[in-house]
Amino acid sequence: MTTTITSHRTRPPAQPPTLKARRLPRYAAPAIALVALLVAAGIVYGAGIGGPVLVVVLGALLYLAGLFAAANAVEGRRSARNRTWSALIHSAFVLAVLPLASVVWTLVSKGAERLDGNFFLTSMNNIGARDPNGGAYHAIVGTLEQVGIAALITVPLGILCAIYVVEYGRGRFAFAIRFFVDVMTGIPSIVSGLFVLAFWVLVVSPMFNDGRPGFSGFAAALALSVLMLPTVVRSTEEMLRLVPAPLREGAYALGVPKWKTILRVVLPTALPGIVTGVMLAIARAAGETAPVLLVAGGGAAINFDPFENNQSSLALFVYQQAGDASRYAPARAWTAALTLVALVLVLTIAAKLLARRNRLGR
Repeated sequence: MTTTITSHRTRPPAQPPTLKARRLPRYAAPAIALVALLVAAGIVYGAGIGGPVLVVVLGALLYLAGLFAAANAVEGRRSARNRTWSALIHSAFVLAVLPLASVVWTLVSKGAERLDGNFFLTSMNNIGARDPNGGAYHAIVGTLEQVGIAALITVPLGILCAIYVVEYGRGRFAFAIRFFVDVMTGIPSIVSGLFVLAFWVLVVSPMFNDGRPGFSGFAAALALSVLMLPTVVRSTEEMLRLVPAPLREGAYALGVPKWKTILRVVLPTALPGIVTGVMLAIARAAGETAPVLLVAGGGAAINFDPFENNQSSLALFVYQQAGDASRYAPARAWTAALTLVALVLVLTIAAKLLARRNRLGR
């Protein structure tokens, strides 16, 4: 019996599977962006059809197209779409940050000219058009007093109103409150100033001022409180609605009264969001010009009494100096604008830190 042995061609051993895929090198995206900007600059300036803004926009479009083409050729269509959408999101973020960075740079570069002791320690009283001195001390005092009084009026009222709407309000009355708060949100600042002018300055204040209308910082605070109230109410309402229901139910199950549950459980939980809404309202009030001009009248002298005589504010000071014919006025306006932004920033950071500390302390 003959045994036949058939020889088969030996196959190479199978390669182990790998999860690695072809990827673009790290320098590919920056290189594509640089080439896109250069090409865009050559097209725009070569054809004479625009400036730097058009170069950036056209460069962004060329960058997205180039990135998609390169990724599609190396990594595949799915990865190319992912890279393109990621780059589009990052580009949108950069475009959103650029105006903010431009505003900050402009404020700092132009407002630094008058950052001196004379600006913060003197007023514009007896300052002529040819006098390079003069400052915004009276306006800083007015802003702090007016916004402080407005906050004292608005914050408790707005928070209590939001608590009623969320925790107690039912039926038509709660619906009416929400409706009028939404309407007040869109009221122009000039309307609030006219309202306080017609009601407080021309009707109420003459009773305490020998029949004469009384322009004052307190009247400006009333007008600012009208603008702040809807922001405080709406932001507080939304934050209270975000508090989980099991927190309330757990407190009720332990026999805690509703008012104490709101005070000790609901409000502390929503405090960071409430503080954010309050600071947004304060920032809006600090930057208003029309109400202060209508009911406080402005002024060049220092006035520490918010209930008597005219009073200025930083926003009104910026408006007046920007329209002044003196060649020293624009520098004062820019420094006052920088001071206003810095003041709001400091108040916001302090409020955030205070809210965070209280929350951690509990």
